[in-house]
Amino acid sequence: MSRLAVVSHERDAPGAEAAGPPVSAGPEPLAPLDAFDRMVRAQLARATAGLSPWAVAEAYFDWAVHLAHSPGRRLKLAGDAATGGIDTIFDCWRCLLGATPEAAERALLHDERFRDPAWNAFPFNAYARAFLSVERWWEEATTGVRGVSRQHAAEVTFGARQMLDTFSPTNFIAANPRVLRRTLEEGGRNLVRGFSHLMEDVSRRQSKLPPVGDERFVVGKTVAVTPGKVVHRTPLAEVIQYAPATARVRPEPIVIVPAWIMKYYILDLSPANSFARYLTEQGFTVFMISWKNPDADDRDIGFDDYRTQGFLPALDAALAITGARKAHALGYCLGGTLLAIAAAAMARDGDERLASLTFLAAQTDFSDAGELNLFINESQVAFIEDMMHERGYLEAAQMAGAFALLRSNDLIWSRLVHDYLMGERSRPIDIMAWNDDATRMPYRMHSQYLRSLFLDNDLAEGRFEVEGRRIALHDIKAPIFAVGTERDHVAPWRSVFKFHLFADDVTFALTNGGHNAGILSQPGHRGRHFRLARKSRDEPYVDPDAWLARTPPREGSWWPALAAWLAARSGDEVAPPPLGRPGTRFAADADAPGSYVLMR
Repeated sequence: MSRLAVVSHERDAPGAEAAGPPVSAGPEPLAPLDAFDRMVRAQLARATAGLSPWAVAEAYFDWAVHLAHSPGRRLKLAGDAATGGIDTIFDCWRCLLGATPEAAERALLHDERFRDPAWNAFPFNAYARAFLSVERWWEEATTGVRGVSRQHAAEVTFGARQMLDTFSPTNFIAANPRVLRRTLEEGGRNLVRGFSHLMEDVSRRQSKLPPVGDERFVVGKTVAVTPGKVVHRTPLAEVIQYAPATARVRPEPIVIVPAWIMKYYILDLSPANSFARYLTEQGFTVFMISWKNPDADDRDIGFDDYRTQGFLPALDAALAITGARKAHALGYCLGGTLLAIAAAAMARDGDERLASLTFLAAQTDFSDAGELNLFINESQVAFIEDMMHERGYLEAAQMAGAFALLRSNDLIWSRLVHDYLMGERSRPIDIMAWNDDATRMPYRMHSQYLRSLFLDNDLAEGRFEVEGRRIALHDIKAPIFAVGTERDHVAPWRSVFKFHLFADDVTFALTNGGHNAGILSQPGHRGRHFRLARKSRDEPYVDPDAWLARTPPREGSWWPALAAWLAARSGDEVAPPPLGRPGTRFAADADAPGSYVLMR
């Protein structure tokens, strides 16, 4: 299946298991002209950073044609533009007469760009209010045009927002009061430092070095330091068993399935915010899957290989080492999707080894996957496939770039202002260093993922197959604990909430924060709150907005709530199991964090 399946290092490695039936080591054969077409599209994809120009053109054509045939809507937009212009002129007169209208009055809820008091002084408040007025006008122009498909409208709105953000007053020296004041105070030295920072960042990127400051976070030394052992290895995954932190433990182990779109140690960052460490301190035996970072030789790894060479071996190891009959399983992001698929297949086949299921920011229904859906349509998927087909994988930088666009104000423009205009250096924290330690996606798996799950939504609609037979999420009977985050741009919480549609017994937690920061919500973290409610089998379905209105927030972290939920579904405490089982394929090998997580 991959180069690791045959090299002697893996063949001789303790705990390594066979990769299964051999598959093609290279791309599927294509007719010469088809291969030429793919090569041309792959070259174009490099120039456009993987964004299909045809998909963009289709969206804008749909919007423009329908707007052209809506004279009433155009008349309204013209009136709104005139009103906005007049309001801006009056704002300027009011400021000249001594009034100080708030710059951020027209900003969206989470837009922090103009909330500094310096923006309330003239002429900066006029700049900000004029910009926000134009931003609101474009939002009105690109949404609600009758006849435009929902996805095309969202794409046009997103594109307009990206364009406007480029010309935000915050990004220019003369229009940003904080930058202007700093420049005058320092005589421009901040700009000299900023240019130096820019050149250093460009040089490090071209040399494929991590960003400045990331060297403080070393896997196995300052992050991912919870003690443990690698107790099993396949060509695709290492299974880590963490050392017990209490004198007695619950008999059922916890098997954690992180996403392979990220490195596993997001759940074992610094000791203070390590989710894995926290669970061991609550008396659980924890097993973690660490995925291999694939390269061109792994192009034919498929989606199901992550189940057969990742989750199932980890479950086998956890039960064999602890001697338990059942295990708790926890999946994060794409790992949660994989866990749901595996659990449904196990339920179909009468496999009852799962005591409970926990899903962190994970989706099973991709019809409402937020702004990520902007990048998923037939044209875009075909474009990405052509690009991956040539290399055998999707570059980590392209994945990171797509996610950065979803939060461009936070991840792109604010850094430009802070590092390059203010001349200050962003001080990286552990989660930022982890985010820079990106992974690649194998060609075959990512194509299957985009088509079957995102594009066709086969899992939610009952068409997804495991081992040649369809599975149904309704077959899952194990109790479920699902966590959504309020500002998730990858797995919107209303999409995560859809576990209620098929689960008999689901406890749902909604926490503040985003896709990653909301999950890293350790006890003692300031400013954290969450909502929690359980739906039992006999209770009627409640839609997410009604659930939100009736479920009051609680202060603090949701981690203790999950620990209590797991403990209530576990047996009485017993003596901790050994690290690994000597003399078996689950014998302890290397120390955590293992070797796969170190692959670049």
